[in-house]
Amino acid sequence: MYRRLVSSSPVAVLRYAAFTSDAVGGNPAGVVLTADELADDAMLGIAADVGYSETAFLSSFVGGEGVLRYFSPLAEVAFCGHATIATAVAIAERHGAGPMRFQTPAGTVDVVTRREGDEIIAALVSPPASSAPMTEAELDDLRSAFGWAVDDLDPRFPPHVGSAGNRHPLIGLRDRERLARFDYDYDALADVMARREWTTVHVFHRRAEGVFDVRNAFPPGGVREDPATGAAAAAFGAYLRDRGSLPQGSEVVLHQGVDMGVPCRLVISAVPDSTAISVAGAAHTIGPDRTRR
Repeated sequence: MYRRLVSSSPVAVLRYAAFTSDAVGGNPAGVVLTADELADDAMLGIAADVGYSETAFLSSFVGGEGVLRYFSPLAEVAFCGHATIATAVAIAERHGAGPMRFQTPAGTVDVVTRREGDEIIAALVSPPASSAPMTEAELDDLRSAFGWAVDDLDPRFPPHVGSAGNRHPLIGLRDRERLARFDYDYDALADVMARREWTTVHVFHRRAEGVFDVRNAFPPGGVREDPATGAAAAAFGAYLRDRGSLPQGSEVVLHQGVDMGVPCRLVISAVPDSTAISVAGAAHTIGPDRTRR
């Protein structure tokens, strides 16, 4: 429990795992539903104490609309998909499922929640999402940090940098075994990502038509890997959409966190008449003993 800077009322920090149908898998996020009186340094301090890759802070929430901000233990983040899903599910559990809208540093994010049996599914509409070919210099930096040979890359998926509020390199690997190893020079990659202003590195392998195994390196968040990354999933969705691999009315399933022992499932689809991508998944409450992986 944390104290507001102005009010003497305690501020509750909720803990959820997003993009999972149980409390074992998923990506942990902190959620504060009453952040109206918290200053920036207080939110950063809470996020650092919680210790997850991101904690979401909701303020001015009236009539299904509010302001949502995200902090990692190190800094504010413009947009975080899994923390948005966690926040939406937390609201729906308390006030009922339905549409909601958040103003975030990356722009307006709409979310629709619905109940399916005993769980709540949240589908967010990302900020405008796009991708562009990666430069040779950018790719050389990544290959050096990861130790990839040219033959490690999947020639069916040219390297791109995608964006949906944050920038994410998108790299396809030819072999699932190479993805499973996922070894890289942490300090070297952290330096590259800081210079390039990248948030995660989204590495993927095509398992089957419409199904991918993915992993996300996350040195800017202070961890080697993120278990589930909604913002990167949206950027990847834009990449697939622009390549004709995510047509209107179709869905692509991303399996993330499997190699970390915290399986996550993210479902992405193109939003009609928009450049946004929908990212959907469930979320469940977890105890304070659950640490980030």
